[in-house]
Amino acid sequence: MTEPIGDSGIAIRAMRPDDAERVLAIYQEGLDGGQASFETRAPTWSEFDAAKLERHRYVAADAAPSGEALGWIAAVAVSDRCCYSGVVEHSVYVSPRAQGRGVGAALLAAFIASTEEDGIWTVQSGIFPENTASLRLHAKAGFRTVGVRERLGRLHGRWRDVVLIERRSPLVV
Repeated sequence: MTEPIGDSGIAIRAMRPDDAERVLAIYQEGLDGGQASFETRAPTWSEFDAAKLERHRYVAADAAPSGEALGWIAAVAVSDRCCYSGVVEHSVYVSPRAQGRGVGAALLAAFIASTEEDGIWTVQSGIFPENTASLRLHAKAGFRTVGVRERLGRLHGRWRDVVLIERRSPLVV
């Protein structure tokens, strides 16, 4: 999909290697905010590229002439065991400058469609409970809270809880 979504000025497309610099900058912006991950440093592109499933990587780009990446979504397999072949864990990051424009919702919609096409039945993620915008975004996309993993890890010397969410595909059975 590369067409603009309605009159939003946003186009969703497959992530490309030439998106690397902007994708990693958006990732780092999210990490710097302290509410996105236990990570504190975005990986190198080669680390990112090796870890993320190639088929399910998307960028939301400004449909204006700049085509600048505004956000991204990607996934990793949760296990290499065959019984978990239809389960992935995803991450979605939106540039602070693009928040409130529907970027996250558009990325999730494209991502969910691609995972369902490939027979993925469960998409999961962990979100800090303080990240209420992300929790709302995911709830609107059909995710449910599975539970809260209390004091799962430390970030900047402070224990953090993580809300485990999942979306079970109604199409993949």
